[in-house]
Amino acid sequence: MAEVKGAGRWLLRRPGSAAGARLFLLPYSGVGASMYNRWPEQIGPAEVCRIQLPGRENRIREPHYGTYPELAERLAEALLPYLDRPFGFFGHCGGALPGFATALFLAEHGLPTPAWLFVSSQVAPHLGPYGRFLELRQDQLREELREMVVAMGGRPQPDMIDLGMRVLEADLAANRAYRLPGPVRLPCTVHALSWQDDHEIRPEQMAGWDAYPEPGRYRETLLPGGHFAFLDAPEPLCAALAGTMSAADSPAPSPVTDIEEHA
Repeated sequence: MAEVKGAGRWLLRRPGSAAGARLFLLPYSGVGASMYNRWPEQIGPAEVCRIQLPGRENRIREPHYGTYPELAERLAEALLPYLDRPFGFFGHCGGALPGFATALFLAEHGLPTPAWLFVSSQVAPHLGPYGRFLELRQDQLREELREMVVAMGGRPQPDMIDLGMRVLEADLAANRAYRLPGPVRLPCTVHALSWQDDHEIRPEQMAGWDAYPEPGRYRETLLPGGHFAFLDAPEPLCAALAGTMSAADSPAPSPVTDIEEHA
């Protein structure tokens, strides 16, 4: 595998050693890990670990990650030291497919695989690319980004919107380029989360995820709220995450292996 420079910047803080599990959060398109600032530090048995992708916030000077497969390879190597206990990925909308791609990379290369993959408000990879943002003009995207910043509790300053637009357009290009010819089996529980008042991805559009886990390892939950409700880590969402991560049928993690052996 290619050398990953600055791997310590992939997480906002170094995970602790006390938690029995870890939940890695991937940011939404166009923004960074601070979008999860209102989330608790622990959900159920898992420590919450916020992933910071290159090209945004404290990594603003770094080039964009490119495609989802390229991101998955780099992220897998950066996270490997912290995959020594049950872990999972959570991503909402534009953050869900990078989480899936990383889980798939880990499985295909014989590396520790996640116990759980949480996908929120995103169609399955073989049914995409899909999303209203993919068809918007640049001026429309700017307005969406402003609304996103406000939803996160920030103030949309023009210079920051300019920087965010660069990241958002690159993220959307990665989304447009990613599609699988058909479902693939992952050795983990896949939990699809949809939102009752979400006008971006309707609950029925999440159905394709049921083909991805092994039989009996698929879960789905319809949550109250709209597209940005996840930003506040509402109690029904946390309960759904904790319930899946605490379930007796959660698989044990694969042993940690030197990543260079799978280059």
